[in-house]
Amino acid sequence: MELEKTLLRKVGEAIHRFKMIRDGDRVAVALSGGKDSATLLEVLLLLAKRAPIEFTVCAFTVEQGKFLRPIEPLGAYLKERGVAWTYHRDAPSLRLLEEQPEHGCDLCSRYRRRAVYEIVHELGANVIAFGHTADDFCEALLRNTMFTGKLSALPAVTHSRDREYRLIRPLVFVTEDLTRAYAEARGVPVVPCGCSQRTGTVRRALRDLFGEIEKQNPHLKENILSAMGNVDTGRLLDPRYLDLEQAEKREVFPIITEG
Repeated sequence: MELEKTLLRKVGEAIHRFKMIRDGDRVAVALSGGKDSATLLEVLLLLAKRAPIEFTVCAFTVEQGKFLRPIEPLGAYLKERGVAWTYHRDAPSLRLLEEQPEHGCDLCSRYRRRAVYEIVHELGANVIAFGHTADDFCEALLRNTMFTGKLSALPAVTHSRDREYRLIRPLVFVTEDLTRAYAEARGVPVVPCGCSQRTGTVRRALRDLFGEIEKQNPHLKENILSAMGNVDTGRLLDPRYLDLEQAEKREVFPIITEG
C-alpha cells in the first residue's frame, strides 16, 4: 500500500541519517499501547526482512496501572503476528499509583525508565526504540523554548547513562496522521493510556496551537523539523557559537566607555 511505502521511506531515512540500527543489533520496541509505537513495530519488522543488514526485533510493554482498556487484545494481535512480546506489570509503579495517585509525569517516567532497562536486559537487546513522532519533536522544541529557556527537542539517537543501550526514535520524520491511518488500516487494537486523555496540559495546548496554525500552513511540522537540522548558530544568542572578536572589529558604532 502507498501508506506503507511512505512509512518505510521516512523511517528508513531516519535510520540511515542518524545511524540508528547497525548489523547484529537486537531492537526492543517500547509498545505503549498507542498507534505510534504499534506503527513503529510493524515498520521495523518489515525493514528487518528487507534491510541490507541483519537485525532482530522484539517488543515489550510496561504496565503502570494507567491503561484505559484491557491489554489482552494487543497481546492476541501480536501473537497472531508472531511477534516476541513481553508484558511486564511493574510492581513499584502500581504501588506508586496507590500511595501517590496525584504524582507527576517526571516521577512516573523515572519508574518506567528503570523498568525498561530491566526488561531490555532480560531480552538481550542493545537498542531500545521509542515511538515518538515528528509531532512530539516539534512540541518538545516549542515546549523547551517557551518553558525551560533552552533551545532543544528530543534526540533522534542517544544512549543510556552507562552507554549499555542505544535509544532511538525512528519516527522522527513521521507525523501522527500517518501513524493513525496505518494503525487503522492494519486493525491494530489501540490501548490508550489515561495520561494521554488529560486536558489542560501544556502538551494539549501546544497540539491545539499547531492544529490552528496548520489550517493555513499545512507544512508547519516539516518546516520545523527542517529547521532543527539546519541551525544557523551565528544568528542565535549563545556566545559559545559566536565569533565575538570578529564582530567587535566590524562594529560600526564606537564603544562608549565612562571617563
